[in-house]
Amino acid sequence: MTRHLMIVGAAVAALSLAACGQKTDETKGAATPAEQAATPDANPAATVPTPSDETKADVFAASDMFEIEAAKIAAKRSTNPSVKTFAANMQKAHMKTTEELKAAIAASGASLTTPTMLPQDLQEDLDDLNKADAKDFDKKYADSQVDAHQAALNLLQRYAQDGDTAALKSFAAATAPKVQEHLNMAEGLKKGFDTGEDVAEDNAKH
Repeated sequence: MTRHLMIVGAAVAALSLAACGQKTDETKGAATPAEQAATPDANPAATVPTPSDETKADVFAASDMFEIEAAKIAAKRSTNPSVKTFAANMQKAHMKTTEELKAAIAASGASLTTPTMLPQDLQEDLDDLNKADAKDFDKKYADSQVDAHQAALNLLQRYAQDGDTAALKSFAAATAPKVQEHLNMAEGLKKGFDTGEDVAEDNAKH
C-alpha cells in the first residue's frame, strides 16, 4: 500500500494548500512578485479555483471507490468469516458515503463531477490484492485496510478543519468519525493476523 499512502499523502498536501485561497494563488503557476504582493489585498473568502475543488472531490471519491472494489475482491477471495464480514460492511458503508459526497457536491453549487475510474496507482493496489497468494490474501487485505483508512482519516480530519468549501467541509467532518470506526475495525483484523490469533473468534466477542 506504499503507493496508496503516497497518493493520499500528496492529496493531503494539496488540500492543505487549497484550504486557503491565498496559498493556492501563491503556489499555483509561479506567481510573480507583483502578483504575490497583490494577494494579501485579495478577498480571503474568494472561491478557490475549480481545479482545486475538483481535486478535493476526486480524492474523496477515489477513496470510497477503492474501498468498495477492495471489498468486492475480499468477498470473492477470502475464506475468513471476519474478513468477509468486514468487507461486506466496508462495501455498504462506502457506497453510502459515496452518495453523501454526491449530495455534498450538489449542495456546494459547484460544477463538479466524481470520477468513474480509479487513478492508476489505486488500481495497481487492487491488482496487487488480486494477485496475492491465497494464503497471504487475508493479511494483505487487512494491512491495506489499515493503511487506506488511516490515510483517509488524516485527509478528512485535515479538510474538516481547514477546508474552504462549506458543503465538502461538513461532509468531511461527518465522515471522519465513521472512518475512524472503520480504522479501529481494520486494526483489529490486522492485529489478529500479526499475532496469529483466531481473528474470527476474537471479532465474535465484540
